[in-house]
Amino acid sequence: MASQISTTAPGEHEIPASAKTDWDGKPPRPLGQKKVWIDLDNSPHVPFFAPIIKELDRRGYSVVLTARDCFQVRGLANLFHLNCKVIGRHSGKLKIRKLAGLCVRALELIPTILRENPDLALSHSSRAQLIVSTALRIPTLMLGDYEFSKVWVWIRPTWVMFPDVIPEDAVNCDRNRILKYPGIKEDVYVPEFQPDPSIKAQLGFEESDLVVTVRPPADEAHYHNPESDELVRAVIDFLSGDPNTKMVLLPRDEKQASFARKAWAKLFSTGKIIIPDSVVDGLNLIWHSDLVVSGGGTMNREAAALGVPVYSIFRGKIGAVDQYLCERGRLVLLESVQDVRTKILVIRRNRPIKPHNGDGVALSAIVQQILAIMESKYPVPNQSAN
Repeated sequence: MASQISTTAPGEHEIPASAKTDWDGKPPRPLGQKKVWIDLDNSPHVPFFAPIIKELDRRGYSVVLTARDCFQVRGLANLFHLNCKVIGRHSGKLKIRKLAGLCVRALELIPTILRENPDLALSHSSRAQLIVSTALRIPTLMLGDYEFSKVWVWIRPTWVMFPDVIPEDAVNCDRNRILKYPGIKEDVYVPEFQPDPSIKAQLGFEESDLVVTVRPPADEAHYHNPESDELVRAVIDFLSGDPNTKMVLLPRDEKQASFARKAWAKLFSTGKIIIPDSVVDGLNLIWHSDLVVSGGGTMNREAAALGVPVYSIFRGKIGAVDQYLCERGRLVLLESVQDVRTKILVIRRNRPIKPHNGDGVALSAIVQQILAIMESKYPVPNQSAN
């Protein structure tokens, strides 16, 4: 039978009529207690899945929520009031430890998932979930937004879903498995954002301070390029020369935090740089910043979605989403120390009273396609296909 999965070209997103649901405000129809397992494998997954969980719950689905204890996942889950079972942790930078940690976490997940018996496994590139789901024969929908992430040739999700700005031929996957959604990942949750102006006072800043949020690169990721480390040092040295600028540094772990406090001890002692004492709402911090410099894709794209000037020090392969944002002037790539000095504009942002948050189309499209899968509107592709 021919596949019913839409594989539209970028910018031509289409939702099958059979998948359309009650986004017109009508009360959700009863669906029983079909169950979706969502695994929060990294900190950006928490705000991304929060509105999806809300919509699934509103439609009568049961959600099983697991999380990996790494970076700020646990703290963000608490911030978003998500009741999740924390299983496993980050295993470090070495490949052998990563592989061992992945296998251990997969084994630790199995008892919970056997007990819960979900109908669908959903994640944003959780490899541990993919292993467990394949072993237990649970259909899997894996979302992603970076086409250069490493994939396995011997184990594949049932379906993959990407922003429609990523060309299909860039995704190493059978086309019968590909689903698309409009916009970018951050368009899913940015529409729900409401600014809280108290954050500056909480961080100890004066209203007159020019605030720059700085996110170091993910130095333990497989795609890390040491050039990003050089650029983040150049950024801090450059910004420290501006008398009105205060920097909020968001290290990824305690190791990065400890290094920063030693490397820029004087800037910390004078309050030029601060590291928040607890987990903060990233969108709120970005909104109240005058500019953002980040080595991580999610924070760059969050700033772009909110219309905040953003500079990327990511030096891995530039994906289609970042290319899309650069072409539209919503993101500036910094490729050298000279770029740091010449491209960053340290000026106060003319912040609107409220953000232009978008229209929620991305969230609607994703939820509609999840419902279509749960209601068997999409046939399960041949599991042996590559």
